[in-house]
Amino acid sequence: MKKTKVLFVCIHNSARSQMAEAFANSQAGSKCEAFSAGLEAGTLNPDVVEVMKEEGIDISKKRSKSVQEFLDKKEIFDYVVTVCDKASAEKCPVFPGPGKRLHWAFPDPSSLDLPKPMRLARIREIRDEIKARVASWVRGL
Repeated sequence: MKKTKVLFVCIHNSARSQMAEAFANSQAGSKCEAFSAGLEAGTLNPDVVEVMKEEGIDISKKRSKSVQEFLDKKEIFDYVVTVCDKASAEKCPVFPGPGKRLHWAFPDPSSLDLPKPMRLARIREIRDEIKARVASWVRGL
């Protein structure tokens, strides 16, 4: 059986798209192969790494990638899912190709200007929203 290829895309590939990729690969490894990228490569958000470890998923060895890397390889995806928030939607990258386009708006963990305990609590909420959305999507595959 051919696995469904999905690319999760956001601005810097530092948080939301990384979480979505990790959840898709952990929840649907037999059905799907997930990747993530950003308009430009950023730096992996250490708070996101921390809250993903709480879920038993270690993304600390991941790196931020730009969509250009996938374009250069002429990658084809069945789905391209943008995960930018509503405020950044106009900046969210568009990935060319025949794949079906989906948009899931999630707040940007990198934009949270809060003390660390409050910031981690909010990132956990975002993580859980992403996990639930990916789980729902995976059930439909």
